[in-house]
Amino acid sequence: MISEGKDLPFLNIQGLEFAYGEVKVLHGLDFHMDEKSVACVMGRNGVGKTTLLRNLLGLEKPTAGSIHLAGHDITESEPFVRATSGFGYVPQGRQIFPLLTVEENLSVALSAAGVDQQLIPPSVYETFPVLYDMRKRRGGDLSGGQQQQLAIGRALVTRPKLLVLDEPTEGIQPNIITMIGEVIRNLVEEHNMTILLVEQYVDFVKKYADTFAVMNRGRFVAQGAVSGLDVRTINKHLSI
Repeated sequence: MISEGKDLPFLNIQGLEFAYGEVKVLHGLDFHMDEKSVACVMGRNGVGKTTLLRNLLGLEKPTAGSIHLAGHDITESEPFVRATSGFGYVPQGRQIFPLLTVEENLSVALSAAGVDQQLIPPSVYETFPVLYDMRKRRGGDLSGGQQQQLAIGRALVTRPKLLVLDEPTEGIQPNIITMIGEVIRNLVEEHNMTILLVEQYVDFVKKYADTFAVMNRGRFVAQGAVSGLDVRTINKHLSI
C-alpha cells in the first residue's frame, strides 16, 4: 500500500506531457494537491481532462514528466498496481455492469482490495443506503442517480486514499447532485480521503471543492483556491 510522504504534496504531477502518435495532447502540466482535500480539474470538452486522468490512472503512459503519490514515483506503475495501492476511480458514464446485481457490481471491486478485505465494507451501504435496499436488483434497473451512487460505491469498496471522479454530476437530478457533493465532503472530513474531480458544473465546484485548475488545449491556464474562480475566468475558459 502507498505510504504517506512528509512535507510533500499528496499528489504531485510535474511536467506531464502526452501525445497520441504525432498529436500532442498534454503540454507540460504541473499540478499538485494536498492530502484530505478536494481538487477539481475544469475545462470545455476536448481540452485534455480525461486524457490527464488516464495518465494518472496508468491507462496511458506519459511521454514526459512524472507523477508522485504520497512521495512515491508512480509514473511507470501499471493500472492494477495503482488500483491495489490506493486509487479509486469513477469513470464518466458510470460504466456499471447492467446485468449484474448491485451487490455483484460492488463485489467486482474486491479484486483490487486487500486479501484481508474481501467483504463489501459496511460504510458503502451506510454512505448510500439505497444500494443496500436494492442490492439484489440488477444495475441496469436503477435510475441514473442510483447508478452513479453505485459507481461511487464500487470505487469505495477498495478503501481508496485517492478517489478520482470523472464528471460525477453529468445527467444527474439536482437532489442527487447535492447528495453526492455532501458525500464527497464527508469522505474528506470524516474518512480522511483525498478527492480529485473532473467537473464542469461551476456551482458544484465552488460549493464542494477546495482548489481548482482550468485546462485549455492541454495546458493549465488558471489554478488556485476556489475563491479565485471568478467571473472572468469562467467566461474566458468555461462558458460555451
